[in-house]
Amino acid sequence: MTSIIDDTGTLIARRIRLEREARGWSLADLAERAGVAKATISKIEREEASPTAVVLVRLARAFDLTLAGLLLRAEDGGGRLIRAADQPVWRDPETGYRRRQVFSRPDHPVEIVEVEMPAGGRVTLPSDSYARIRQALWVLSGRLVLTEGGTRHALEAGDCLGFGPPAEVTFANVTDRPCRYVVALART
Repeated sequence: MTSIIDDTGTLIARRIRLEREARGWSLADLAERAGVAKATISKIEREEASPTAVVLVRLARAFDLTLAGLLLRAEDGGGRLIRAADQPVWRDPETGYRRRQVFSRPDHPVEIVEVEMPAGGRVTLPSDSYARIRQALWVLSGRLVLTEGGTRHALEAGDCLGFGPPAEVTFANVTDRPCRYVVALART
């Protein structure tokens, strides 16, 4: 399996700088568009800090990309067939949540992601993370409490939830065992 866990800082730092410079944006421009502190972006680009999932989502949105799209560009992938050994893995340094990019291509509207949320793990993503995408989440094992715009959904293995209109979403594993789930999303 290709792992970008160990190379996360280098690969993501390069991609963020490249995306920013390709648009002719200063650090201040990107900070304003993403709602992320200029100092944080600077530290990420200099590999002095590892971005969290929330920060990566905000940066990706500023570039008009999904998180998967940003990570895919960092990994330089893009073939039609993505072998299991070549699916990049990223771990959120703040929560330990592990994300495997099962399928994503810039020319295809569907992305598939497998996530392992550690016991007690919790991630909250802002509503703009869901602009111009539609998602469904399928729990493979464990339990997940998903709160979407104030509506709480308790999901167990086998349950599938289609997301509603863009809203802040919290993914929480309130158990003492990991939870694995798949997210399928389509760009609209």
